[in-house]
Order: sequence, then C-alpha cells, then structure tokens
Amino acid sequence: MKNYIRILALSSALAVCACTPKADWSKAEKATISAEAPLRVLTIYDKSDSVVLRTPSALIEPELIQTEVYDDLKAKLLATVTDPSQDGVGIAGPQVGILRRVVAVQRFDKEGEPFEVYPNIFVTATRGETAPGPEGCLSIPGWRGDVLRYRDIDIEYTSPKTLKDTTERVQGFSAVIFQHECDHLDGVLYIDKVVEGTLHQRQQ
Repeated sequence: MKNYIRILALSSALAVCACTPKADWSKAEKATISAEAPLRVLTIYDKSDSVVLRTPSALIEPELIQTEVYDDLKAKLLATVTDPSQDGVGIAGPQVGILRRVVAVQRFDKEGEPFEVYPNIFVTATRGETAPGPEGCLSIPGWRGDVLRYRDIDIEYTSPKTLKDTTERVQGFSAVIFQHECDHLDGVLYIDKVVEGTLHQRQQ
C-alpha cells in the first residue's frame, strides 16, 4: 500500500507539472537561490506569488542533491525559516520561489529540536485518527486556523548522503509540520483544509 500511495503521488506530481524531473537547476532557480539570505517568502497577497504557491513542485534529480547549488538552497531555506522576521517551524521550496520537492522542518521529536532539510519528500503512510490543531503559514501572514492532521505518519525522501529512498516514522507535532509542508509541494495551502469557523486573524 505504501508503494502504491507513493507511485500515485509521483504520477500526480509529474502529470500536473507536465514534465519529467529536471536534469539541472534552471538559471532562474540559481538566481533565486544565490540571493542574499533570508530569501523572500512568497505570500498569497501577491497575485504572481499565489500562482507559484498553487503550482505542484517537481522532483530533484538525485545527482543534483550533491551539488553546491543544493547545499546553498539548504542553507538558505534554514536561514529563511529561522530568521527573526519569519520565526517559523517549517518551510517548503515553493514558498521561496523554488518549485522543487524540498522542505525544511523543525524536528521537535529529536533532541535539541533541530531543523532538517528533506529532498523529494512524500508522506507515504498515516496511522490513527486525525485531530484538530492550530496552524499558521509564512505565506499567509496574520492568520491562523485549525486543521485536522495525523499525529503518526511515515515520510519517504532521498537521503542526501546515499541518494537512496529513505523511510522514517514521525510522530507528534513534527508529523503535523511535515504534512503542512508536503501540502505546499502539491500546491495546497492549510486554508484549503481549515476547520470551518476557526480561521481568524492573529493578535499582534
């Protein structure tokens, strides 16, 4: 079942993009990634930004993961999500204008609560029941709302060290963050799933 879900997700991502995985980083990607950190975070309040945020992301060719461009992207994602102007717990490639399946997530389930970056990531299994919890988004500043999420999931991603598919079980709040960020990679925002009547502006 897990492999079936992953195959469906891969097929969907590629079909919607109407392309095969890219063979190299594009000039536009390189220009965006090379910008000074923190990178600009796209928001739904800008029409062109919103188009990007609603576009499914492409896979990263495994050989591109062991490049200086990827290392720079990884560093910029971490610098952006942890910048005091953002102070987030996760960020996805599309949020900085990079339509690739890559996310940075704070692992509250690990000692020291480190931020880690995951290329070609998918949620491949869920366990138990969903439960509501408050969510916000760097791309929708000023708002929060409750979303139903699983607290026990499997993620699969390409290991940057071995370039092999790696499966990991994640539980608790970190599982919620992974689901939120993986939604971004499919062009889905949390407001699409918010529990009716819970969306509200955050108090300053």
